[in-house]
Amino acid sequence: MTSSYYEIRVAGVLPPEVMLDFERLNASVEPVGTILHGPLQDQAALQGLLARLETFGIQVLEVQPPLRA
Repeated sequence: MTSSYYEIRVAGVLPPEVMLDFERLNASVEPVGTILHGPLQDQAALQGLLARLETFGIQVLEVQPPLRA
């Protein structure tokens, strides 16, 4: 199955223990937020990731459309 590459911008800096839950994604810290980026298998994987971010109380600011990985 082909993965799609996503970029998800969230508010604030994610603590290390939160990043452990997203081991397949990389993080780039910016002055006012964090960008998670990496491959996700499908729309269901994206929805699962967004639900986990919500569970942690992390505000999602933007989701970039998928790019082919």
